[in-house]
Amino acid sequence: MTGRVEGKVALITGAARGQGRSHALRLAEEGADIIAVDVCAPIETVNYDPATPADLEETVRLVEKLDRRIVATQADVRDFDALQAAVDRGVSELGRLDIVLANAGIATYGPAAEQSEQQWETMIGINLTGVWHTAKAAIPTMTAQGSGGSIVITSSLAGIKGFPNSVSYSAAKFGVVGIARTLAHELAPHAIRVNTVHPTNVHTTMLDNPGIYKLFRPDLDNPTFEDAKDVYSVMNLMPLPWVETIDISNAILWLASDEARYVTGISLPVDLGASAK
Repeated sequence: MTGRVEGKVALITGAARGQGRSHALRLAEEGADIIAVDVCAPIETVNYDPATPADLEETVRLVEKLDRRIVATQADVRDFDALQAAVDRGVSELGRLDIVLANAGIATYGPAAEQSEQQWETMIGINLTGVWHTAKAAIPTMTAQGSGGSIVITSSLAGIKGFPNSVSYSAAKFGVVGIARTLAHELAPHAIRVNTVHPTNVHTTMLDNPGIYKLFRPDLDNPTFEDAKDVYSVMNLMPLPWVETIDISNAILWLASDEARYVTGISLPVDLGASAK
């Protein structure tokens, strides 16, 4: 029995760790080869540890361990020329492009009136413009192939409902829904489907760090995960603090596969019921 994305090639941004690595491995398990892109460097305004070149090398190792091919490049999604070069290199080596996961993103927080201009511009540059760049770099190849495809954009629960201290993050995550729905119209004649996935809290470094603990428990000087987890859980109908990366990867695999061949223009929550509250 062949895999659910056997013979396909998937471009994944933010692939060095976290959700991106999980998506790469899940699709590789089901037969896809991978074009992996990550900046692997500190980002201005972001106060948690960045992904590193060693992280990206580990993604490569794990994909190759599954006997799949992978082409990995360090590039910033804000730099369209660098991203286009990464996509072109991957397509040249792997032969095609069928799936695009616009996953790269950052998280920073603070009251709207206190967020700096740099914080806003960095957030919009990576989480919104970076998504547009990813699609723009991939679409010409996908349409020229004439065999359809799937683009999945990582939005957020914050792309469905508003939260305090997240004005730039929410603006970007709502914005990518607009990108997806516009592209769904434009690309439907080419049988290229475009959807968004909306996670609640996901257990990655972006969420599991002291800065976020403090955001959820400002009443404590040095809160830990144990201090914050009950507040995380309040967001969700199911009383859990977060989902795991594999939960998002499984949803994305479905959207990327032929099982969802007639699904386009939707926003799929994977959120422990949080969007229903």
